[in-house]
Amino acid sequence: MVDMSDPSERGDTSERGLPGAGLVKGLAVTLKTMTSRSTTQQYPDTAPDLPPRSRGVIALSEENCTVCMLCARECPDWCIYIDSHKEEVVVPGAARPRQRNVLDKFDIDFSLCMYCGICIEVCPFDALYWSPEFEYAEYDIKDLLHDKDHLGQWMATVPPPPAHDPNGEPAKEETSAARKAAAARPAPAAVRPDADQDPAS
Repeated sequence: MVDMSDPSERGDTSERGLPGAGLVKGLAVTLKTMTSRSTTQQYPDTAPDLPPRSRGVIALSEENCTVCMLCARECPDWCIYIDSHKEEVVVPGAARPRQRNVLDKFDIDFSLCMYCGICIEVCPFDALYWSPEFEYAEYDIKDLLHDKDHLGQWMATVPPPPAHDPNGEPAKEETSAARKAAAARPAPAAVRPDADQDPAS
């Protein structure tokens, strides 16, 4: 049998304080909010001050896309539709022509998109970017299907990447470039003592 007269068994500890203290704290927050002056953002007359790295719409840099299909395969909503064809490229001096994928269709259905950003993260060639633009509401839901030309127009609104933190780790590209430059630099010649000079002196 559990002795319910013991306060520790009932869960009533001295750290809880007086009964109703939580209610008083909640009412204090409510009273403070009621008496403070409310501020209303005058949107759309005044543009909102968006935080950095806001997720608005996805922009496409078509020249960077290699039709690897990673974004479409990793999309949890299956809202990216890609179509392409192969084209032969004649390389001078090569034994046979090479093939490359040419992007025909790249559509994103923003009525299905949940803005998780997985497609942007998995893109290995920096073809997809976040744009802070969020004013693209439509009267018809079918107009939320943006094709590659429409997605390419959002590239003008993509902000530049933030500056690298000087106290942070250097980028992998910088490290490898410095390593290659150090390897290409000739090693300094070793200083040899003169033949007639006593090495002990």
